[in-house]
Amino acid sequence: MPTSTTTLKIDNKLRERIKKLADSRDRSPHYLMLAAITEYIEREEAQESFKQEALDSWREYQETGLHLTGDEVKTWLRGWGTEAETDIPECHK
Repeated sequence: MPTSTTTLKIDNKLRERIKKLADSRDRSPHYLMLAAITEYIEREEAQESFKQEALDSWREYQETGLHLTGDEVKTWLRGWGTEAETDIPECHK
């Protein structure tokens, strides 16, 4: 995968903390910073995806009125892994 260089300005205290942690983990500061940025981006992308899915579900509900109640979902989930397990209930108005 192609890479490029970018500059990140950090204060000396944070730089020293990164170096200390990198040394204790037998890793480079570059490795730790890249891992931290990657983890942050993945977490934020997952949160954005969840938010978008919720907004899409809300729009669909507003258009169709189809839904399941919280109790219907709880009952369905309680059956998971038991002899009472069923397919997801049908949405209704």
